[in-house]
Amino acid sequence: MPLFNMHYDRPGPGVDPDTPRKKGAARFVELLGRDMTSFWLAGLLTLLSSVPFVFGIWFSIVSHAVLPALLAGVVGGAIAAPQLCGLQDTILRSLRDEPGYWWTTYRRAWKRNAKAALLPGALGGLILAMQIFTLYHMSGQGAGMLVALLVGVVFLTGLAQYIFAQVALLELPFGGMLKNAVLLFLGYLPRTALGIVWQLAYWLIVALFWPFSSVLLVITGCWLPTLLGLMAIYPVLDKSFQVEETVKKMRDEQYKDQ
Repeated sequence: MPLFNMHYDRPGPGVDPDTPRKKGAARFVELLGRDMTSFWLAGLLTLLSSVPFVFGIWFSIVSHAVLPALLAGVVGGAIAAPQLCGLQDTILRSLRDEPGYWWTTYRRAWKRNAKAALLPGALGGLILAMQIFTLYHMSGQGAGMLVALLVGVVFLTGLAQYIFAQVALLELPFGGMLKNAVLLFLGYLPRTALGIVWQLAYWLIVALFWPFSSVLLVITGCWLPTLLGLMAIYPVLDKSFQVEETVKKMRDEQYKDQ
């Protein structure tokens, strides 16, 4: 379990553990003021690693060939997934107010989670690639097809936010993570929906105002939608997996051994 591989003896920025935790917009501002540079760097790595996926989808659309979309989904998704998990790990550490230097913790988390991220990245990338390809080639298919496609996007977004968070937090086989994701999706629908809305709204704005939104993408992608989504579902993750309780016990045990 990745939570049990962290080192708390490294100095780094953090907060007083006795400080009451803010909520809502105040919490968002607090996180940005403390860790925005870490968010941006991790988000930039995620954005750069998604270039093969984006290029493959673009080529598939302009050439009207499905094979590049399949390759882009599998290969591009697998390439981007470890960086996405690194971004998730960075934000999750910030949400639990964990001290540490970003590059030290990011590099350790990347090495630990890269292999586990490949399968969900490839599978999720394949599904997303087919959804995008279908969306651009569905003229005359009717409203029913569009609704089915949108429902698929919603479910993929909701499940993905739980799956990649589990990759960053736990050591489980993909089947176990998928089962947990489905249960969390359905068991905590209000928070699941809030996370989905934040993410889809962001990417819809980027798509509608492209290429002008490219500046926004460089500044806020992919960390902003990920941060907002994780803020929505973090209470669910903490309640289900006892994240902060486990971290506190580990920290106390390490202090006793020193």
